[in-house]
Amino acid sequence: MAQKQHRYRVHLRWTGNEGTGTNTYKTYSRAHDLLAEGKPAIAASADPAFRGDPARWNPEELLVASLASCHQLWYLHLCAVNGVVVTAYEDRPEGVMQEEAGGAGQFVSVVLRPRVTVTPGSDLAKATALHHEAHEKCFIARSVNFPVTHEPAVTAAAG
Repeated sequence: MAQKQHRYRVHLRWTGNEGTGTNTYKTYSRAHDLLAEGKPAIAASADPAFRGDPARWNPEELLVASLASCHQLWYLHLCAVNGVVVTAYEDRPEGVMQEEAGGAGQFVSVVLRPRVTVTPGSDLAKATALHHEAHEKCFIARSVNFPVTHEPAVTAAAG
């Protein structure tokens, strides 16, 4: 199969100028909007630990959400083509970022915790194993330089 290249364009607009711009570290808001053509804006900011607005999404949360979303989409696809019928899917992922003394930092891990319900009679072992394949195919997980693990739980719905 020939390689394909995909491009993703977004627009970031800083909305945090409170009258004096970045005159000092404490005089501006970290508020900004993330936009893409034809989509609603995502209100974003810095993490509250870095003077951000806790009511807005921060880049760290968006990274963890991207990993969880990519895994879910691949998993549902793989279930569909392997005869596993998923009726519910929920995840509460958690990422760990390590900050260094000088202020730089990096993620050191993300754990996904998908909770999946399948129809009665679905192959639970296959449904569980497909999480490994989803992880191997996830574009986002393949692009990061820290471990992304998963702790799935798969149950069959009551018959």
